[in-house]
Amino acid sequence: MRTISQIKEMLQSPDKELIQALKKDERKGVQRLLKSHESKMLKEKELLKQFNDMQAFERSAFAAGYQLIAGTDEAGRGPLAGPVVAAAVILPEGFYLPGLNDSKKLSEKKRESFFMKIMDQANVGVGIIEAEEIDRINILNASKKAMIEAIEQLNPEPDYILADAVTLDIKTAQESIIKGDAKSVSIAAASVIAKVTRDRLMKEAAEKYPGYGLEKNAGYGTKEHIGAIKRLGLTDEHRRSFEPIKSMIHS
Repeated sequence: MRTISQIKEMLQSPDKELIQALKKDERKGVQRLLKSHESKMLKEKELLKQFNDMQAFERSAFAAGYQLIAGTDEAGRGPLAGPVVAAAVILPEGFYLPGLNDSKKLSEKKRESFFMKIMDQANVGVGIIEAEEIDRINILNASKKAMIEAIEQLNPEPDYILADAVTLDIKTAQESIIKGDAKSVSIAAASVIAKVTRDRLMKEAAEKYPGYGLEKNAGYGTKEHIGAIKRLGLTDEHRRSFEPIKSMIHS
């Protein structure tokens, strides 16, 4: 009779005969292993379906004759401090990254892991617009400009763009998708690159400007952050056109 350890090893690459045999094994340890394995298989099946569903826009573009399809997304529209960062990503044929989703739905550890895999395998561009320019041209225009800069970095350049909820002033054929980072693998990949890149920049900013908690709040208007602004004043990273900073300046 096989030991629990042996069965655990065999479940790394099981066949139907093994599964059927284990179902008949009445040992509680074996049944726990089998239940864990079945849960793992169900999860993998769900992730595969999710990934396939999130390729629908890419498949449609391929069917229309496009070959180099880029997803683009931004991170950092809402914070009081720091740049808005956009990424554009063309995923290679056959790319599979189970669990890829809107970066806001992923843990920091998972985002970092996915970031490395995407950077290693895909065609990636990044655009960064700093706070001073955000104040000058407004956050929507800054977000669009960052996306265009990211797209322009792609080599080879895309012939079709999937953009998250915006229409860009470019000649390349494009499609705007509301909540695209949860509907398109290309946009989801771009959201991960943009988010991780921006978070790293904010940690660098925190070293330059200690006391604001930028490494934790990423520039968002937390109670701690607003309190630090009142206590320490504004930095070059702060967006002076954003409330409550705008009112604080004029009060």
